Amino acid sequence: MVDLSIPGRERLEGANDYDLGDLPRFARARRHRDPPAVDDVRAATQDAVEALDFSDVPAGGEVAITAGSRGIADAPELLAAVVDEVELRGYEPFVFPSMGSHGGATAEGQVETLRSVGVTEERVGCPIRSSMAVEEVGTDVEGRPVFVAEDALAADGVVLANRVKAHTDYSGGLESGLAKMAVVGMGKHRGAEVTHNAALARGFDAVIGERAEIVLDAAPVVGGLALLENAHEHAAEIVGLPADRILDEEPDLLDRSKELLATLPVDDLDLLVVDEMGKEISGTGMDTNVLGRVDFHGQAEPDEPDITRVYVRSLTEASHGNAVGVGLADFAHVDVLEAIDLGDTYVNIATSGEPSRARLPYTVPADATALLVACSMTGVRDPADLRVARIENTLEPDDLLVSEPVADELADHSEVAVSDLEPLAFDADGELETPL
Repeated sequence: MVDLSIPGRERLEGANDYDLGDLPRFARARRHRDPPAVDDVRAATQDAVEALDFSDVPAGGEVAITAGSRGIADAPELLAAVVDEVELRGYEPFVFPSMGSHGGATAEGQVETLRSVGVTEERVGCPIRSSMAVEEVGTDVEGRPVFVAEDALAADGVVLANRVKAHTDYSGGLESGLAKMAVVGMGKHRGAEVTHNAALARGFDAVIGERAEIVLDAAPVVGGLALLENAHEHAAEIVGLPADRILDEEPDLLDRSKELLATLPVDDLDLLVVDEMGKEISGTGMDTNVLGRVDFHGQAEPDEPDITRVYVRSLTEASHGNAVGVGLADFAHVDVLEAIDLGDTYVNIATSGEPSRARLPYTVPADATALLVACSMTGVRDPADLRVARIENTLEPDDLLVSEPVADELADHSEVAVSDLEPLAFDADGELETPL
């Protein structure tokens, strides 16, 4: 057996001559935004459903509604509203997991993943059917198969429901949204795996649109509901599109969503501390748009933000051990390592196609260790000059704990309020006691 025991604090913290007293003082910083917001999610969803085309669905027919694995605050309410609208039209609705290989690529795991993000039969008001069975409905220009869930193909109509948002793997006209839900989500494990593999060869932007066209032609999709989130993680807009307008109009929705994206109020950091990563937070555990690093084959790295090192402190319970994206971090607390289920993580990685994202970071026994070893791995001569920010997760980049150099910069930011500076507090085990 390989010995993967983590060295103790004394050994690692003794690798340089710094101590906790050398670290800068920290202040709390909060960014205040006033983004657009939907006042009544149910009413907005009901209005959006009017744009869908149910003309080919027979009276009393079954309508399948997609449900993804992301922790979208308004998703349960949106899905419940869709179910009501489908029933009012005289159809029989059911929800089915549309999340590729998430949930360990098992039917039971996908139901549990939905439960963890608040989507249950009781909440949405209809049955949830979960199966990993798929059917090949065509091939792409390279001859690779295109798969669709049998549950979707057996229904009389399908409603795609998803958030439209910048993707964490690539940039293009079709990123996270309705087209990707049709191709990767409804493709289950086999569809997700072959799509990601095709994307490694030709790029996501090329394969998502091509494969979505095949899926929309083969499956009885009546349209899609696109949810655009504001910086506070709530619906800013809910748009209904009939199936024949999805590929043409989704890129404009994506552009609008990017204008609403929550990002850090600072672009230059030596160290970003992320309290938690998780699958319900981002498909990559931590949103690459917030980290400023993609680390995906064939994709260019963004210019901003420029973050030298990333330290992640925990893996959420809702991830069920799936630590995809842990390789985006440079440092990780031992708690992350102990929470990882390599089976779920590796299955997801094999599907998504980027093994570097499963690499284990430099693992530390305590928060104090991470901050002290970072003094030697950022290129900063004096630890007091370290530009550090700490956030709860990448969905919450507006509430930060920042070091003095960053606090001084943000003091002039019109949307940011900065508190008084104080030294960081640690307990006897070297864990951070200073709250966010």
